[in-house]
Amino acid sequence: MDAWEWPSAREVIVVSTMSTEVQTMTATVSIPTILRSFTANARSVTAEGATLAQVFADLDRQFTGIGERLIEGGKLRRFVNVYINDEDVRFLGGLEAPIADGDAVTVLPATDAPPQP
Repeated sequence: MDAWEWPSAREVIVVSTMSTEVQTMTATVSIPTILRSFTANARSVTAEGATLAQVFADLDRQFTGIGERLIEGGKLRRFVNVYINDEDVRFLGGLEAPIADGDAVTVLPATDAPPQP
């Protein structure tokens, strides 16, 4: 095996640099009627984060108190259903589900009543 040598002046060296800029992901969050008192009755709001947990943390930063209605003990509350682009987050990683820029997050209250015939 040959020893490594510095490249000659005639060789071209391509240096790649990685950006240290952090890209912010912005999601549109649909708010159910029961939680709109936190958002001044807004049906939808925007929040930032790379994961669902970060989006909910940003929501709570913007609308104090909404976070405890969504998360309890580090998990989604039992009677809250959340969807990212119409996909149930329970199958996407829960609170660690990744968020892409422009994603639609829908929060729905779960009901424990049986469906009406």
